[in-house]
Amino acid sequence: MESGSIRAVQPGAMTDLQRRSVVLMFPGTGAQHTQMAAGLYGHEPVFTDAVDSVLALLGAPGEAARADWLAERPAVPMESDARSAPLLFAVDYAMGRLVESWGVRPAAYLGHSMGEFAAAVLAGVFRLDDAVRLLWERVRLQRTTPAGGMLAVAAAPGELTGCLTDGVVVGAVNAPRHTVLSGPRAALEAVARRLTADGRTFRRLATRTPYHSPALAPLVAETEALVRGMPLAPPRTPLYSAYTARPLSAEQAVDAAFWAGQPTAPVLFWRTLERVLADGDRLLVEAGPAQSLTVLARGHRAVRSGRSAVLATLPPRALGPEEDRRAVRAARERLSAWAGPTADHSGRLPVELPAS
Repeated sequence: MESGSIRAVQPGAMTDLQRRSVVLMFPGTGAQHTQMAAGLYGHEPVFTDAVDSVLALLGAPGEAARADWLAERPAVPMESDARSAPLLFAVDYAMGRLVESWGVRPAAYLGHSMGEFAAAVLAGVFRLDDAVRLLWERVRLQRTTPAGGMLAVAAAPGELTGCLTDGVVVGAVNAPRHTVLSGPRAALEAVARRLTADGRTFRRLATRTPYHSPALAPLVAETEALVRGMPLAPPRTPLYSAYTARPLSAEQAVDAAFWAGQPTAPVLFWRTLERVLADGDRLLVEAGPAQSLTVLARGHRAVRSGRSAVLATLPPRALGPEEDRRAVRAARERLSAWAGPTADHSGRLPVELPAS
């Protein structure tokens, strides 16, 4: 049977089927866009309450971020840290809460960049108020660092060694031929010209900050001191860290230096995805905007073969409120169909879903 089709399951036969455990995935910087998931606000109560709970913790800046998020023409663009950071975190967190409100009990979480931060809250490592406080402190400190950016290049890291000059580094490895370069503005512009001259395919990510590069080193000491005062806890549910490419250990989860150092560390998404899919057959559910992780995961051999599968919950770009709602309805229906007769009368889904 083709991947993505629905298999009729007879009662009592579930134990004889290959099972897929659900892994919630959360995208990071670059996935944000104008009015991302805004069509759900005021229509999905769980989503709305979760977004409000994040933005309320920011006070006036949160109100301003909400106004720009819901506006067709925001006063402050989504590339600004003051908008991208709180809104992407809020949408990731709220989408995770929404999917879990359907009764989906994930076997694990996986986040990319800031998405790991949202996953850590859902996994119980951070309290929400502490996470938002740390998030906003990073935004404040990033205003004192040099402007920069990030380029997603269709190439393997080894093909780009000649571009790694003047502070430009590999900020993320998202797939075998999907590398993100990060660095200061002028140096990155020079790299962009070189890539163009070499005929390389690349695109600029929607950020003015050189995330995952040494340019953000000034953030580390101050944020580490802040995190040391927070009551961190080991994850209640396994959390695969895209900085270590393995499940987060109890020791790492409560290590302030680990969390404070993330803005300067490369994101190893592909290696982490390899580990996630090697540890079992999965239904990867992207709980966040833009479908960037869905596209990457579709290229993995475990998904191409049908052994694992991937599901997006939101449209790939801003397509209007009705499309946001349609995408969420479709995702819930597909999850319910995969669950089949194992869902109880309350509509809650099982911990693991059968393979199609």
